[in-house]
Amino acid sequence: MRPPRDTRPPVARPFRSAAPGGRTVYVVHPGALPAVVHQGLADALPDGDGLTVLDLGAVAEYADAALTGGRAATTVADLADRLLAAMAPVNGPWTLVGWSFGGVLAHAMTRSLPAGRLPERLVLLDSIAPTEEYQQPDDALEPALLLGWFAMYLGAKRGRTVALAPDALAGRDVDDGLPVVLDAALAAGALLPGTPLPGLRKLYDTYVDGLLRNNRLTAPHRPGPAPLPLVLVKAERSLIPGDPTLGWRPLARHGLALHTCPGDHYTMLSRPDALGVIAPLLAAA
Repeated sequence: MRPPRDTRPPVARPFRSAAPGGRTVYVVHPGALPAVVHQGLADALPDGDGLTVLDLGAVAEYADAALTGGRAATTVADLADRLLAAMAPVNGPWTLVGWSFGGVLAHAMTRSLPAGRLPERLVLLDSIAPTEEYQQPDDALEPALLLGWFAMYLGAKRGRTVALAPDALAGRDVDDGLPVVLDAALAAGALLPGTPLPGLRKLYDTYVDGLLRNNRLTAPHRPGPAPLPLVLVKAERSLIPGDPTLGWRPLARHGLALHTCPGDHYTMLSRPDALGVIAPLLAAA
């Protein structure tokens, strides 16, 4: 009997090929939103530059953990090696990008590359550093924080902004807070009328399991300083609004450039005004 055919897409997904002499951009994408969200960034690059997404949704031991309780049978180092193995050889200038947890993996990838193969820079898109300050136990992820992030996620999936008052979720647990998110998402058109609360709870639990997976992968990870300059692009509505560096300063031995773009953690990947900030940072020498 033949083994079942793997129907997952390839890890490396080219969205635009680089012309001879052009720059190659590799983007580490950890999921949540489909990888096609990066098509807008590919289109925003200068003529001749190319973009390939390294999609963790195609790595079974990572992607399936969001559906089975959030415990992945792998490590940050193993995932970084898997992504490096999926890359085609790069001839010419290149930039490595990591969005969200993808920035943690992109940083780990640079630690495994020899000096002659390093990208010119590592660009981090609203990525929280894997430093001790942000290596938190699961119970430190409070429901009000997670529900606010979930509202951002729901809006981005439908191209809407789910607006919540600053204190709308304060002190609420999941049972009390999820109806607030449901009402706001319905008002914004991010959910269809009649969306049942139990169905939204199931989607929320899967979303949180994905966050817990990333948190658990980061907890034992002990990163060293990056061997190249870092560029951090923080969304105006970032996951962690109070820290302009998102914890990357201790790992930025060769410099940390800070930028801000419109949108939130999710919509920064598709808003034209956000891409207008991000694209030049990937293409500049």
